[in-house]
Amino acid sequence: MRPPKVLEEDVLESLTKVFREKGYEGASLSDLAEATNLKKASLYHRFPKGKQAMAEAVLQNVNKWVQENIFSVLQNEILTPEERLKNALSQISVLYSAGEETCIFRALSMRVGLELFEEQINSGMQLWIINFKEIGIELNFEEDEALDLALQTLIEIQGALVVSRTMRDKNIFSQTLQKIETRYLHRFL
Repeated sequence: MRPPKVLEEDVLESLTKVFREKGYEGASLSDLAEATNLKKASLYHRFPKGKQAMAEAVLQNVNKWVQENIFSVLQNEILTPEERLKNALSQISVLYSAGEETCIFRALSMRVGLELFEEQINSGMQLWIINFKEIGIELNFEEDEALDLALQTLIEIQGALVVSRTMRDKNIFSQTLQKIETRYLHRFL
């Protein structure tokens, strides 16, 4: 059996880019095929359930990356909680290309996308909240404070992505990450 001409990771990266730019509704099969350098038939061969399966694969791939590069960093007990938080925030900057990329949750949460992917998006957001709550507790916040802070962190990251992209100013995103770090690490300043 010959190896595929286009690697799976390259296909998923290309699909992610299209969904981030156009959302679920706006991404046509032609857009997805062009981005991956595959014919529509080849895409259907890889994803027999079509565009929905492609978006599901993208969500799974992004969630896997987040687990490996953000959540596992927050949970790495070899490092201090302060180091883990700083490293995780740095990885968040990587995930969103310093504020230039749209969050895949946002891109897939418009009308039809939300109906199709609400459970995966909700589950993913809950994991963000849980992991940031846990690091808050390790940084000596009370449980209810840590939960509030985790929710606020998610809201600020999502909001900063929208504002940074809309205003074409990456500094907004990096400043937001810095403020999140300060809030966790210097709560009494």
